[in-house]
Amino acid sequence: MKYRDSIVQAEKKMHAAIKQLQLWHIPATPINYSVSYDYVNKTSKALNHAIEKQLSSGIKLDNFFLEELYRQYVLGQSALTAELIDNLDDLLVDLHDNNKKSAHCAEQLVNQLDDNISHLVSTDKHEVFTAIKQIRQATQQFKIEQQHIAEQLRTSQQSTDALITELDDVKKEIYLDPLTGLYNRKAMAKHLDIWLSKDPNKHVAAIIVNIDHFSKIHSQFGQLISDVLLTKVANKISSYVGESGLPVRSAGDEFVILLPDIERNVAGEIAEKIRQGVEKLKFISSKSGTRLPQMTLSIGVSDYNVTTSAHSIITKTRQLIDNIAKNITNHVHIADA
Repeated sequence: MKYRDSIVQAEKKMHAAIKQLQLWHIPATPINYSVSYDYVNKTSKALNHAIEKQLSSGIKLDNFFLEELYRQYVLGQSALTAELIDNLDDLLVDLHDNNKKSAHCAEQLVNQLDDNISHLVSTDKHEVFTAIKQIRQATQQFKIEQQHIAEQLRTSQQSTDALITELDDVKKEIYLDPLTGLYNRKAMAKHLDIWLSKDPNKHVAAIIVNIDHFSKIHSQFGQLISDVLLTKVANKISSYVGESGLPVRSAGDEFVILLPDIERNVAGEIAEKIRQGVEKLKFISSKSGTRLPQMTLSIGVSDYNVTTSAHSIITKTRQLIDNIAKNITNHVHIADA
């Protein structure tokens, strides 16, 4: 029972969540149910907005989309983010204190040198001896303080290394698709923002990839085989993308590749290589030895200014193949200039 509801309230919400999934024509898996439950209870404005935006664009909800929403809004990153911020704050405070201590020690040493250096040339041996003694004490104290600070810095470095590892894990959870290892839509939007901030006139070529008849393959062979096939296709797609390109899993059986500063015709050549590469793949079940269906791709290619949103890029490029997908598959459609 979520949100401390009474039994009656909880049952009403449970039925409402199941009914909502039925209206969306989505199976009541635990993840889907959790998203639906939060949707009907309006727990997260951002979650409800994302769903309503998807529906208003005419795109059906599916398991993949709800899984993304689940990771982003239901699991939540707020507690984790708060913990990371606290760790960063502690680390910055430690570094600030150590820098302050180091500066203070250096200042004390310089003052001691300033106070005593004139006595070193004195004709009074006692005065010279006292000056040397004070300088030696000051340098020894400085050395001790610096050793202490160095130890604290080593501890801070260990905390920094652990924090970097933790941040890397968080980035993977936030920006990577867990099945294929490709980027997700959130990462796509972030990269567009970064490119925009660096050069508002920058353009990107977009390649959208759809697996032909994948829903039939899923129905025939089930989730496990479908996931394996998706991963292999994703690996093949990624192999054709250079370090500057961005391969994204944008929907269940759909991928987008962003190629900054690449001409449309060059992107078209890359798309054709991807199509041919996947077409040549042979899939055989390791358990039964059964040959699985040949995978083919329908691909659309266009280009955009980085001011274009991730959603618009996906929607507009998808239209290139949606309009002819019923009649033609296993092809590359490049947008008219």
